[in-house]
Amino acid sequence: METFIEVSVILGIATLIAWVMQLLRQPLILGHILTGIIAGPLLFNVVKSSDLLDIFSKIGITALLFIVGLSLNPRMLREVGKVSVYAGIGQVVFTVLFGFLITYSFGFSWVASLYIAVALTFSSTIIVMKLLSDRGDLGKLYGKISVGFLLVQDLIATAILIGIATMGKGTNAGVEVMWTLEKGTIIIAILYVVARYVLPALTKSFAQSQEFLLLFSIAWGMGLAALFQWFGFSIEVGALAAGVTLASSPYHYEISAKMKLLRDFFIVIFFILLGARLSFVNISHLLLPTIVLSLFVLIGNPLILLFILGRLGYSRRTAFMAGLTVAQISEFSLVLIILAGELGHVGPDVVSLVIFVGLITISISSYMMIGADALYAPLKDVLGIFEKKKTHPERGRKEIYDVLLFGCHRLGQDFLPYLRKSKNRYLVIDFDPAVIDALETRGYACRYGDAEDNEFIDDFNLKKLKLVVSTLPDEATNEFLLHKIKKANSKCVVVVTAQSVERALYLYGIKADYVIMPHYLGGNYASLLVSKYGLKSSLFKREREKHLKHLQERHLPLDLKKALRNGTV
Repeated sequence: METFIEVSVILGIATLIAWVMQLLRQPLILGHILTGIIAGPLLFNVVKSSDLLDIFSKIGITALLFIVGLSLNPRMLREVGKVSVYAGIGQVVFTVLFGFLITYSFGFSWVASLYIAVALTFSSTIIVMKLLSDRGDLGKLYGKISVGFLLVQDLIATAILIGIATMGKGTNAGVEVMWTLEKGTIIIAILYVVARYVLPALTKSFAQSQEFLLLFSIAWGMGLAALFQWFGFSIEVGALAAGVTLASSPYHYEISAKMKLLRDFFIVIFFILLGARLSFVNISHLLLPTIVLSLFVLIGNPLILLFILGRLGYSRRTAFMAGLTVAQISEFSLVLIILAGELGHVGPDVVSLVIFVGLITISISSYMMIGADALYAPLKDVLGIFEKKKTHPERGRKEIYDVLLFGCHRLGQDFLPYLRKSKNRYLVIDFDPAVIDALETRGYACRYGDAEDNEFIDDFNLKKLKLVVSTLPDEATNEFLLHKIKKANSKCVVVVTAQSVERALYLYGIKADYVIMPHYLGGNYASLLVSKYGLKSSLFKREREKHLKHLQERHLPLDLKKALRNGTV
């Protein structure tokens, strides 16, 4: 089958299954895995170009981890860095210990038991990040902690995979791991210098164009992912590092919003490919171990994390929600056990066992995370045994402002004095880097962003807004903002801009509170001056001086400033 037709058929099946899953209100991730099973060798065997799909899958993984890295700014790392290390290492140690004892009791050899126990330890960063993103919880305290300890897990898994791979080569595993750590240290040092002294100037230049910024973001994320893979690390670590280097950039919100579209498409291929590679042979004699180990991952792993986070002083809710994120095994687990099978360390039955556990835990944990709030309610009182009297507070994700001002070129600058004097929490948003630099210099709260970007707007708590002003000339953007904000908060005052009477009437018709019309506003004000001052030149001279002073305060273009100094205006 021609590759293009193959991919089209797979996406068609994925769309149909996703539609059914949405009607049944089931997690779309399960639909994507089911698509892989249907399109894979078990049924229709449509998946032939696995190499191409694997590349698509890696692009999705890169975009996903790149976006996660963008959220790992220094403030966030200070907030949850220590607990992430403690929780990550603690969970690995306890899961390996209990997992080994359970597996060994089923009669597996100690080597096989150790491999299985290690495989049960690692949770899927990709699946958890997708579910957290769908819930809008990446910015919540438990979401940040989850991201942190999952990254710790990934680093441990990378070290283990390197060690096992070197065993297969017959080289010294300790030496190989040390050499890899040295390479990692060198790369991190170089990236720190680049992020500190090179990237700020580059991103400022790229941000002049939205398309250029997107292209740079894709190239930077994939380039670093490829570089890390070339040096012996995983693409996940490289993509994460690419995001971290841009986390402190004033443009990281916009970069993140644009990359989400890329992520959402290509990550579907990852789950389809995962489903296509699942095998259901030799399941009968592994049924009991599969059920017990699946229950251990689904219940035991969350309990381990509940205990650790509870001892570290986090609330029962935070610990419970974070605990659910480790209720499945990861792609690292599958890679590790398959590699062990290829090296002859474990038999085919052990590989099948881990794959079965992976399928069960990925499926059920998706439901657990999606329905986490419903699960927590009846368990709230019982979970109190894990909680200390004094706990760390949990913060919400969405940013709260009273006033948002979109666009600060001409009309927008007239609102700045009000924002400065008012006690409202405000934010000025513009997609011109030069405007953002000027506002930051003058001490205004501002952010680089695109008003048309749905993902960007969703980062704000629209229900708390009191006033939104858009001085942007684009009619479609103003209409989008008006619909978006009024749908979420009908009481918010929304002021938008129109260039014609017809357009202004239309915006009023869809509930705009006021429509600014620049071409009519100036003429209207001038006519009021004539009515007020009549033909008295002295009064117009006074108005002229006041107007010039106002223009000078707005940071006029250099050519007009020069004209003012020369007295030619």
